[in-house]
Amino acid sequence: MTDVDPRAQQLFLTDGRVRRRRIVNRVMEGLATVASATAVAVLVIVVVSVVRNGWPALNANFFTTSPSFSAFGESQGGILSSIVGSVILVAFATLFAVPVGVLGAIFVSELAPRRLANVVRLALDVINGLPTIVTGIFVFSALVLAQGQSALAGSLALAIIALPLIARSTQEVLRLVPSSYREAGLALGAPRWRTVVGIILPTSLGGILTGTTLAVARVAGETAPLLFTTSLAATTVTWDPTQPVQSMPLTIFQYAEQPDPSFHTKAWATGAVLLFFVLLVSLASKFFLARARRKLSG
Repeated sequence: MTDVDPRAQQLFLTDGRVRRRRIVNRVMEGLATVASATAVAVLVIVVVSVVRNGWPALNANFFTTSPSFSAFGESQGGILSSIVGSVILVAFATLFAVPVGVLGAIFVSELAPRRLANVVRLALDVINGLPTIVTGIFVFSALVLAQGQSALAGSLALAIIALPLIARSTQEVLRLVPSSYREAGLALGAPRWRTVVGIILPTSLGGILTGTTLAVARVAGETAPLLFTTSLAATTVTWDPTQPVQSMPLTIFQYAEQPDPSFHTKAWATGAVLLFFVLLVSLASKFFLARARRKLSG
């Protein structure tokens, strides 16, 4: 019986393991490629479908006039009032959410005791997990029943949704700031609050803007909380935040429920406008994120 050289046997086993690893690597690379291609394909299909169905209504009149209806109930005019309403809602929601979210994140990351910081993080996670329709009902019972529907009520509902997104993203950005920055400020005799304001915040500003833009993209497409807080029937352009306003998500919801095909076309067109707004905001967030990474690494 011939003895097998142990070195040859070890070489054979090693070669077999290498082949198996290569096969597994290729399989996983293929699966990752298919998954990535599927995600991109879904996005392309959605964008193409929305634009194709809404293209007949996308013209200058669509962006510069408010909705009107013919004697036979056909949709006329555009979505100017919805665009203005969405701008007001998102602007005030950002105004409400950003100071609270950023200051809360600074408190949790830089100043709060560990136990209190954990409680605040848990509260933010719970708020983030709330169904948006529950947020709308809360604002409806707390504000709308007494004051009536308004852009401010809708903005408050959207701000509650955006708050945990901004706070959590700001916390993650602050965590990325090197500890040496904090130590340098304290070593120079600066109080902790001045170190945060003068060193930490400027360094993490790009990341904070990234989180804010992502939160804006999220709330811009929300419909459920606006059903309870602002108007479905507003057709005139108003910049008064104390008045009910229309918005693009509500317009899509309203038009999609109508039997007339002209409404459906305008619902698709409004969806295209909203979609490209969200895509633009997402691209802006990528820009701010890349800038923040360069600043932190440089």
